[in-house]
Amino acid sequence: MPLLAALAAAGFATALPITVSRSSPLRFRLWKPGDPTVPGELNIPEPFPDAPEVEPELLFTPLAAFDRRGHRIGFGAGHYDRTLARLRAKGPVHAIGVAFSVSEIDHAPNEPHDEPLDGIVTEREFILPEGATP
Repeated sequence: MPLLAALAAAGFATALPITVSRSSPLRFRLWKPGDPTVPGELNIPEPFPDAPEVEPELLFTPLAAFDRRGHRIGFGAGHYDRTLARLRAKGPVHAIGVAFSVSEIDHAPNEPHDEPLDGIVTEREFILPEGATP
């Protein structure tokens, strides 16, 4: 939340994900800290339905675990992999994983449908994955 607040204060448009269904890519609606929310499909707070939908170029993705190659373990639903695949098919999109440093593992599984991270931010450092370009 502090990151979203700082970005909004700096003039960046910020948005929150909308869960359409358990098997669909996420959608995004404009939202800034302080705006009201409503419980979404998975009972996660989402912007009101009348908030404009946007296509982000930068996503902050939650991580259960990650490795320094830019591979991640999410929370099991595949939403971010499907979302990143959909967005990247349209143009460049960057995914920055957000996790605590204790979530780092030596080797996260990587399957063909898994979308790589372009960076990882923890409370200790910013990690540029092997082979990623700044």
